[in-house]
Amino acid sequence: MIIGDFYLTIKINKYKQMRYIILLILFSVTHFSFAQEERKYIREGNKHYEKEKFDEATESYKKALEKNATSEKADFNLGDALYKQQKFAESAQQFQQLAEKTADPKLKANAYHNLGNSLLQAQKFQESIDAYKKALRLNPTDDETRYNLAYAQKKMKEQQEQEQKDKDKDKEDENKDQEKDNQNQDKKEDENKENQENQENKENKDQKENEQKEQQPKPSQLSKEDAQRMLDALNNKEKEVQAKLKKEKENSEKIKIEKDW
Repeated sequence: MIIGDFYLTIKINKYKQMRYIILLILFSVTHFSFAQEERKYIREGNKHYEKEKFDEATESYKKALEKNATSEKADFNLGDALYKQQKFAESAQQFQQLAEKTADPKLKANAYHNLGNSLLQAQKFQESIDAYKKALRLNPTDDETRYNLAYAQKKMKEQQEQEQKDKDKDKEDENKDQEKDNQNQDKKEDENKENQENQENKENKDQKENEQKEQQPKPSQLSKEDAQRMLDALNNKEKEVQAKLKKEKENSEKIKIEKDW
């Protein structure tokens, strides 16, 4: 039993060993096949890139990454193709991810360099400066990165100066608007004051006219005697007029008209 059990155990272990070998062979073949397809798509992408067909190149590099997600060459080339299409946000993200995950110092430096370029094109000057500095720490002799760093610093200074000019102009415009508002307010106050003075003058004039009217004698203010005297005067005047008319009538009746034979 012991021998039999031992024999059985040995057979089982040999069977497992053979299975592992077969799996390893299959994995190697599969990995080799995927590696072949990865390189094929990278070469295909490079051909498109050289012909400036950057969108086709992008698709080829993505297919290469589908075959091998850890392909740093496909990652880097994909970032370049995105940059050529002026998709600076996407290319910056691609180079950022590559720079953080690669252990190759040279590739990391190049990734930070291209990250700086993408950020520079997006006018993110401070972020591009930081990327160029990281590239130079990894490769201090890279004159191209040094030049791009100086250019980014210059552009950031110009941007800051322009922002300051815009702030000063906004402040100046604000002061002008405030001065204009003050002038309008003063004008409005002067108009209100003038209107108030005109209103007061009108009220004073109306008040004086009312006072003068009140001072004039009214019929209701005549005494009974004055009223009687006025009535008698009117009657006497009427009598005189009637007497005059009567006299004129009598004189006209006394005149005889002689015939002219």
